[in-house]
Amino acid sequence: MKVKRKIIEIDEELCDGCGDCVTACEEGAIQIIDGKAKVINDVFCDGLGACIGDCPVDALKIIEREAEPFDEAAVKAHLTQLGHANLAPPSPTACGCPSAAIQQFDNASVSEETNKAGSRSESPSALAQWPIQIALIPPTAPFLNNADLLVAADCVPAACPDFHEGFLRNRILLLGCPKLDDGQAYVEKFAAIFQTASIKSVTIAVMEVPCCSGLPLMVKKGLELSGKKIPLEEVIISIKEGKVMERMKN
Repeated sequence: MKVKRKIIEIDEELCDGCGDCVTACEEGAIQIIDGKAKVINDVFCDGLGACIGDCPVDALKIIEREAEPFDEAAVKAHLTQLGHANLAPPSPTACGCPSAAIQQFDNASVSEETNKAGSRSESPSALAQWPIQIALIPPTAPFLNNADLLVAADCVPAACPDFHEGFLRNRILLLGCPKLDDGQAYVEKFAAIFQTASIKSVTIAVMEVPCCSGLPLMVKKGLELSGKKIPLEEVIISIKEGKVMERMKN
């Protein structure tokens, strides 16, 4: 039964689809759909407005209208489906982590100018987005749409001297450690990303050490759970020289 209560309203004309509100909403009530932020289900929105302050164009506001009551149990199930099962239950005072605010960069033009100048020492970063840690990237992040993913073990950027130009350029980075992090959470996160975003391809870069071998397995398991078919390539990097030892396409 619908009740009259406070709830978020999004002005689609003002919304630029930046995704900041998606990260700020710990209930997962907001997603980017067709380039615009939308409240996907009234039962997920608690109406407290934690997302409002993160909107750079003031497209969000709290209104009072007839809506389904906020359902905390439904929120927990929804977050689990999105791959957020390890998050604590939503708090009435939750406001999101500033360090996880979604950002998207365009370094292509800078790279072209640097290449023309022939200055390798001043080569710019090829990083196209923030955050980069697997655990911090929501499946609804706008930069995941139609992306070529680079899933890399977190030792790879330190070992591989050609990481930015050889691997990262024109890809979205998901970085993590298959040994120290929660493997099952990774599987669920990958499955949610593959189900939610239109991923074009996946490149998995790992070191030649045994503990890195778990990362491709986690990605493949997530892909299997999602029911999607996406081109996938595995790359193994040597410890000593940071060179490609082997490439395997699946």
